[in-house]
Amino acid sequence: MGNTHPGATSPLGMVSACAYSGAYPTGYGRYTKNTEGVPEEMFGQLQASGFTHFQQSGTGAIRKYYNYVRVTPMVQPLDVLGEAWPLRDEVAEAGYYAATLDTGVRCELTVGPKVAVHRYTFPEHTSARVVIDLSCGGLESELGRTVPVRAQVESMGHGRAQGTVVMEGVPLSVYLDVDSPGWRQMLWYDRRLIDGGTRLDFDSIRHTTLRPFGLLFMGPAVAGQTVEVRLGFSLRGCEQAKQNLERECGPAQQAFDAVRSRTRARWGEHLGRVEVEGGTPARRTVLATSLYHSLIKPCVTDDESPFWPTPGPFAFDVCTMWDIYKTQLPLLAAIVPDRAADLLESLIRICEEEGNFPIGYRMSRGADRFFRQASALAHTILADAHALGWAGLDWNWALVHMAGDLRRMYGEDFYEHGVVHPITHTLDLAYAHHCTAQVARALNDRRLADDLEDRGRQWTNAFDPDTGLLRDSEFYEGGKWNYSFRLLHDMAARIALAGGDKSFIDKLDRFFGFGAAPVTQPGRRPQPAEMLAGYALNRFEGLNNEPDMEAPWAYHYAGRPDRTAQVVKAALTWQFGTGPGGLPGNDDSGGLSSWYVWASLGLFPIAGQNLFLINTPAFARAVLKAGGNEFVIETSGHRETPIGVDGLDHDPPPQYVQSATLDGKPLHATHLSAATVHRGGRLHLRLGPEPSAWGQGSRPPSLSDPPAKPEEAR
Repeated sequence: MGNTHPGATSPLGMVSACAYSGAYPTGYGRYTKNTEGVPEEMFGQLQASGFTHFQQSGTGAIRKYYNYVRVTPMVQPLDVLGEAWPLRDEVAEAGYYAATLDTGVRCELTVGPKVAVHRYTFPEHTSARVVIDLSCGGLESELGRTVPVRAQVESMGHGRAQGTVVMEGVPLSVYLDVDSPGWRQMLWYDRRLIDGGTRLDFDSIRHTTLRPFGLLFMGPAVAGQTVEVRLGFSLRGCEQAKQNLERECGPAQQAFDAVRSRTRARWGEHLGRVEVEGGTPARRTVLATSLYHSLIKPCVTDDESPFWPTPGPFAFDVCTMWDIYKTQLPLLAAIVPDRAADLLESLIRICEEEGNFPIGYRMSRGADRFFRQASALAHTILADAHALGWAGLDWNWALVHMAGDLRRMYGEDFYEHGVVHPITHTLDLAYAHHCTAQVARALNDRRLADDLEDRGRQWTNAFDPDTGLLRDSEFYEGGKWNYSFRLLHDMAARIALAGGDKSFIDKLDRFFGFGAAPVTQPGRRPQPAEMLAGYALNRFEGLNNEPDMEAPWAYHYAGRPDRTAQVVKAALTWQFGTGPGGLPGNDDSGGLSSWYVWASLGLFPIAGQNLFLINTPAFARAVLKAGGNEFVIETSGHRETPIGVDGLDHDPPPQYVQSATLDGKPLHATHLSAATVHRGGRLHLRLGPEPSAWGQGSRPPSLSDPPAKPEEAR
């Protein structure tokens, strides 16, 4: 249910490549579309009809699913193109994927940021072929197809070809270089060869008129003969696609090993920015895999925007801000700040060009606004970036867009009434006003900052003072309990509104099921009544969704970091594993995996507040290379804990922080500023088997707190 795929990717790169079965939601695998319960099989076995490019990673119902430019090695007639063959002997590594089709062809894929290279090893055959299908898009499931509206393909001879397909308003261009000496090269349409033709043009394609089309390379093969297919991609035309191919593959043929080696080195360098010591092999594997998944999306590419002509970064597959703003964006800001800055520059440009910051943004014309999910979430990462002193952005221009975006869509009603339904958007907008106020104040626009901060205090309008929970409303993929423990900018006032520490902790305990009976999870095709009964429990969703991912750390604000340690330890132990099904829900472009990384390190970012909360780490020692500096988290008294989902039948009790030092000086607070972490330093945590008084008296900051002393602000 993680909805990831094992295909070849490059860190935050534009291109991915994977075996294509047409299954939900990445195009790889066996399962059909599913949003509740256990998924049903679409196919009885792993299979592939070829290998496609551009896959989602970990998303749910994202509506359109890419899988463009299918490449199929065949030893059968073109008539059977589209049929699938069983897969065996799969190998998946960072930047590399391989499998053998039931036809006997060994298939290997690797990618660079803007290129893909395929290598096929054929059995002996008199008429082997490699078929490029430029019409492919989407899934085989109902309503899953993506159809090009315009296309052109040109065969240029000598193993070279190029083409452009317009998918969802975006012109995706590809330049091909195929190393197949002596093979014939032809265009095809509707599974029929076009002998002697050099160009296909389609000015208007509809679902009813679409027939598959593309290119074919065909000839005899001796046993063990390899054919290499090199593809350069661009959103700005075939000439730029060719330049991308030449830049990443070079002029020489047989580029596969060189591209694979460079991508593997890039992954090694990126994954090396988080280092750990200790932990079981399974736990280290889950951490490394989580870090890998956190660095696949968004796609951040230079000079590739099809919507504005000027150079600069272009980001897509922001799927969606609702999924990634709490955990993944702070992780990218820490370990790949240059790419995170490029993402922000692209978001600002999207707002400038299209009129609003997107909640979701894919490789398609126009932002996916996902208006039901949330409002104004880009403001959190912008506020954090400014607090960290990122100088590469035009902050005055960014502030103009941040302030302007606050009055769009639900923001207009919030501006007029101070409350809006769905009620969760009241929290979003109040928080975004607070984040924007911090930037305005830092830029000395005090009048704007005061106005924004006043409106940011209207988060209280979302809560019912009689219950201490959110008011009745509609809720996206959750209920009022799931959203009621969001970490706001004034948690002290939030806890007071709930009746004080004890009342707030009692509600949290109920939410996390302390003392409650076990819950039965839904199976295949759960009935509506079964799902409603589950939602009515008003319980923590167990990390299979976004609304309450940060809720375990709400205990910190009520002086109970020991409760946070219990909940987080249980989640790390029982909800993640090394095999298929090792994620408790959709990975959502890396949002869930990023949660695991932070929780394992014993840190948790509070997006928009320049703040990290401290908790018991899962490893004896870790190094976070943030912004080029090393922040070390080390422990004494650490005890290894296994991962329970791997079949172990015991659950060691959690450990608790007894005391802490930062760079050798006592640290009584349960938090650090993000700036402190990014500057580097050494955090030492002494752990023990029983809860302690550490952190009970020095709580994370809230807006209504008196001004902090300089040593507390650190």
